[in-house]
Amino acid sequence: MKSIILTVLAVAPIFAQEAAEGAQQQGGGIMSFLPFILLFVVMWLFFIRPKQKEMKKQEEMRKSIKVGDKVTTFAGIIGTVYRIEDTTITLRTGSSTIEFQKAAIASVVAATVSEAPKAEEKKIEEAK
Repeated sequence: MKSIILTVLAVAPIFAQEAAEGAQQQGGGIMSFLPFILLFVVMWLFFIRPKQKEMKKQEEMRKSIKVGDKVTTFAGIIGTVYRIEDTTITLRTGSSTIEFQKAAIASVVAATVSEAPKAEEKKIEEAK
């Protein structure tokens, strides 16, 4: 991907020079801006658009976090979600609790196990 961008950046001045020469001969126009438009489109396709998709995916992940989920922070701390507020999440790590901003959550390691399997496990243990 870097080689494509470097190629475009290397070729863009050539197009700009040709466009400038053509503009002097033809009196200007959109052709003089074509290299800059092309450069913006390439940057949007390779940098801006993927970053927007990634940020949207991260935001959806943060909205779907529930109490009991096991999460990892960007600092590398792994903990279980203890409490969720508007902009903060409290994690339980061992015997301590730590409060983080929601933006500090990097990923969900394990989602909350539903209550149905837990109820079945209790019945099996009681039957023994």
